[in-house]
Amino acid sequence: MKTDSTEDIILKYSARGMPVLRQYLAEHYCRQAAEEILTWPKGCVVLTTGFYVNGAAETDGPSGTAVVAKVLQGLGYRPVIVTDENCKGYFEPERIETVYLSMQADDDSCRTLLRNLNPVGMISIERCGKNVKEDYANMRGISIREHTAPCDRMFELCEVPTIGVGDGGNEIGMGNLKDVILEKLELTPCRIRTDRLVIATVSNWGAYGIASELEALTGKTVFSRIDGSHVTQFVEDFLQRTVDLGSVDGLSGERIVKVDGFERSVELEILSLLASKLKRNPRPDQSFQR
Repeated sequence: MKTDSTEDIILKYSARGMPVLRQYLAEHYCRQAAEEILTWPKGCVVLTTGFYVNGAAETDGPSGTAVVAKVLQGLGYRPVIVTDENCKGYFEPERIETVYLSMQADDDSCRTLLRNLNPVGMISIERCGKNVKEDYANMRGISIREHTAPCDRMFELCEVPTIGVGDGGNEIGMGNLKDVILEKLELTPCRIRTDRLVIATVSNWGAYGIASELEALTGKTVFSRIDGSHVTQFVEDFLQRTVDLGSVDGLSGERIVKVDGFERSVELEILSLLASKLKRNPRPDQSFQR
């Protein structure tokens, strides 16, 4: 019987056209993103997330970013999250460095931040990027420019490898497939490209997929257990805490523990499937054990 790949798992329940885009990516695009990360020298990895919905950051993005950041810490990297005030206080309790970029930041500000952080790589997880109309827009095509710091500009200005994770078409990284998105999905795509693109039904799931592949490749228990807790418990606690801080479901805009309309049980199901896959295939790739 065929075993589901990581890509199969993170694309479960898709209803927004991501399977259409899958045919334009490598078969194991999630594993390739993890392999790319493991080629980076140990140093600062910039992560960005936080998608504005109804006065707050939505629940999709931050928890996936927190998981990847904790995994990177476990592998000896220094993750730094660059976001805006919509995610205020989300990451510091997890002992993850966070920098808040001003909504009015210009290119000089972005260059200065890049120079100070000196990243070895950059990862975007569910972060709005400028579209082909030079605007920041939500899934309904409504401008959210006034509520979105230009984190995407850092991906254009940097000179290091980049990875984007998205689930709809308006996120950083979807510029890789902008022509396909325009033709097949009939929406205005983000124009910002990344070296690697990971698509998923929910961007959190794409982030979890990368994190699980990092554990699979290195043989280090950095994803399935985080800070002494099973990853499902870590994520459940993180989601609840960020909703308490004001985070909202991206589909309804309500301050509830849902992610893109999915109940928390579905989020935990995806995590459990990825963790179970690691148990079934525990042998790491020898070339990444370092």
